[in-house]
Amino acid sequence: MTNARTRRRFPAAALALIAAAHLSACDSGYNPMLLTPDMLTATAPDVFQARFETSRGDFVIEVHREWSPNGADRFYNLVSNGFYDDVRFFRVIDGFMAQFGIHGDSAVAAAWREARIPDDAVVQSNARGFISYAMGGPGTRTTQVFINFVDNSRLDGMGFSPFGQVVEGMEVVDLINSEYGEGAPSGTGPMQAMIQYRGNDYLNEEFPRLDYVLRASIVDG
Repeated sequence: MTNARTRRRFPAAALALIAAAHLSACDSGYNPMLLTPDMLTATAPDVFQARFETSRGDFVIEVHREWSPNGADRFYNLVSNGFYDDVRFFRVIDGFMAQFGIHGDSAVAAAWREARIPDDAVVQSNARGFISYAMGGPGTRTTQVFINFVDNSRLDGMGFSPFGQVVEGMEVVDLINSEYGEGAPSGTGPMQAMIQYRGNDYLNEEFPRLDYVLRASIVDG
């Protein structure tokens, strides 16, 4: 759906391209809105919960916007629009964390690769069960997040700003498959560039036992 505000922001040619991409997205089974990150900018509630149904069971993350406003808003929009559905836990390291958040379709992954959000101050610590965005330095947060298995407070000084905490099902998070460990080239696990390029096809072929998100949704009420 387009409105007056959308028409002002996008010329007719751009809207035509978006419409064509939306048709392709429908064929692929994901929400076509995921191809337009700059349109998914709703402000998150002050506190909300997101339920993750996974191949290991369910867990619930409670997000507090005051902890990390930009991070909370991005997470709310991603979950609300189905971004994390069928997404793999591609980097899971015992005694450290479980990381996920590269979309399994390369077109969606490409749309979000440069959709960065501003940094947030570190208000909470990266304690066990807290969730933060992965990043490669200042100003690089997009869609990848990680859940801390242990107290990783050493990350606080590096700018990793927790925006939520697992409040149900941390025992499920503990069971996420870690057999592949660190990603290539530092380790023998999935290479992020290949996930971006080939998506779940690459992961299913080369790392078939990765655990994954079946569905993520905002908990009502």
